[in-house]
Amino acid sequence: MKNKIITTLTAIILFAISATQLQAQALKVPAPSPLQTLKQNFGLSEITIEYSRPSTKGRVIFGDLVPFSKMWRTGANQATKITFGEEVKVQGTTVAAGTYALYTIPEKASWTVMLYKDLTMGGNVDEYKAENEVLRFNVNATALANKVETFTINIADITSKTANVELCWENTRVAFGVSVEIDAKVMKNIETTMSTDARPYHSAANYYYENDKDLTKALEWADKAFQNNPKAYWSAHLKAKIQVKLKDYKGAIATAQQSMALAVEDKNDEYVKMNQKLIDEAGKNK
Repeated sequence: MKNKIITTLTAIILFAISATQLQAQALKVPAPSPLQTLKQNFGLSEITIEYSRPSTKGRVIFGDLVPFSKMWRTGANQATKITFGEEVKVQGTTVAAGTYALYTIPEKASWTVMLYKDLTMGGNVDEYKAENEVLRFNVNATALANKVETFTINIADITSKTANVELCWENTRVAFGVSVEIDAKVMKNIETTMSTDARPYHSAANYYYENDKDLTKALEWADKAFQNNPKAYWSAHLKAKIQVKLKDYKGAIATAQQSMALAVEDKNDEYVKMNQKLIDEAGKNK
């Protein structure tokens, strides 16, 4: 009898635990400030931002819900984190590769932005310690014509070496610049790879063209890329662009015509238009 009672009680307890677990698993509701992870290829690595996104919900945000002149976690829930995959410059100051918490002090006309080493502080900003601060700088705040309902961080205006991190909410936008010095690394990489048998002629020529390196060498590589693949109208178009920079307008027109014919054959309207535009512009200078 005693064993039977123990068995029955055990079964009841296990049933209660299972029911509680099932109920917890079944209860799934939308988060008031959903988490977002933003990844952006940048330079030779990437920038990653992880943050929670509160919404206005009819409230006045800056100067009220988020007071002026007080430190803000720059989002909701845990600290907003920004990760740089390589050494960068933020607003002109060198920052090592790594993950940092992003804190701000909003004002009406400008914001103070801080990168912080302690990723565990979250919203307990009273525990902020100056020794954990990696960088502090000011940026202007601008008014937005259209209201942003949900707090948004974006990486915009991206080039091979620069980008802007934008913070937008309600009718306010602030942004700060991130840049990277990759030229020496890329040039070394090109030097190494171009000494092998499988040479990336097109990529190397394009980098030289985009960054105003040795255009004669760029032309040589673009020509070899086209010779290796006579159907590669994209390489022919690159060659024509390099010829324009070298002021060989007659040669550029002839090469662009080749590229356009191949693009027509491949039904690529984008390259047809780009080649026609190049031909028209080169014709004005011929």
